[in-house]
Amino acid sequence: MLLAAAALMPAQNTLTRKEIDEGWILLFDGESMFGWAPMGAATWRVENGALVSEKGGYGWLRTGSEFADYVLKAQFRCSEKCNSGIFLRSAIEGEPHKTGYELQMFDAHPKFPTGSFVDHVPTKKKHKLKPNEWNQYEITVQGNRYQIVLNGKKVLDTVQDKTKIGHIGLQHNIDLKVEFRDVKLKPLGAAPVFDGKSLARWHEVKTPRAKEPPVWSAKDGTIHVEKGPGQLETDGTYDDLVLQLAIRTNARDANHHPNSGVFLRGEPNMFWTGYETQIRNEFKDGDRTKPVDFGTGGMYFYQPARKVVSSDNVFFVKTVVAKGRHFGVWIDGYPVSDWQDPHPEGKSVRDKQARLGAGAISLQAHDPTTNLDFKNIRVARLPK
Repeated sequence: MLLAAAALMPAQNTLTRKEIDEGWILLFDGESMFGWAPMGAATWRVENGALVSEKGGYGWLRTGSEFADYVLKAQFRCSEKCNSGIFLRSAIEGEPHKTGYELQMFDAHPKFPTGSFVDHVPTKKKHKLKPNEWNQYEITVQGNRYQIVLNGKKVLDTVQDKTKIGHIGLQHNIDLKVEFRDVKLKPLGAAPVFDGKSLARWHEVKTPRAKEPPVWSAKDGTIHVEKGPGQLETDGTYDDLVLQLAIRTNARDANHHPNSGVFLRGEPNMFWTGYETQIRNEFKDGDRTKPVDFGTGGMYFYQPARKVVSSDNVFFVKTVVAKGRHFGVWIDGYPVSDWQDPHPEGKSVRDKQARLGAGAISLQAHDPTTNLDFKNIRVARLPK
């Protein structure tokens, strides 16, 4: 029975198919620091499937992307003298526990012990960490409300209105070893932009050079497209957002890999503008770390996907977090792109200008061999 139960448990730093379909993403892939940036003097490394820091003094490791509303789960381990924390909605500049909130991991603090928001609100009761064992925080952040669960027990439920969005951070405070693993997040607040029945709230942008114009339809709960080139875009416009959708590339044989993309901040009613997050499940030499034509989840023209996670003929989930100049992309919850646009501000992404203003979301029909399905398309606008 114990072996059977163990077999049903997901491996560390992975997601179940159910979690992927629910919109969960990995902030830590268990192998690298991709998508994280060290701040301060502390040194960080990956060891035995965990993010580890034990030297260098004070510092924190922050996500490249910023998040607003979410459920965050993180496991951590440290000694009985543990003095660390998790930062929520923090800014890059300034002290993260002041620009955002520090969720305490320090039993002995006289005013703000474990489970408190340091310098903001203490827990009503003291809660002890399990020294030298894995503990888990589950953190729900929605609007002004923060709910904190430690090892299955709610320890804090508070309303705070200082900040609406920011980075997630892992703290190293003093030179004692602290480890983090299974750091995963589910964005909240997304609303459907496709009703599953019709193309209401979408419109086609045609190209005069299409010998075989694309055929768009609402079919079996999906937006289905064949042929092309062409484009279907939202009636509404968006700038900073979390976009999640499920995609299936319908390949006719093993040598066919449908080419498509999802465009963000496109100029309304103009063809293939804005930032393109690529869709192409092809890779070289049997090696998924060698994407062809930037690979699914790559930022087209700018950053290839570091791994082709998805395959043709089965649905996969793409998550994009776009905030200002920064873009993070996950495929089936695995982080594949983390890119900051360095270019001067303007309207034309293809001319190497950073487009920060609002634009349409569009789906691409690339060529006459196009055959794709899109479903469960939902968007959460991010606050400024």
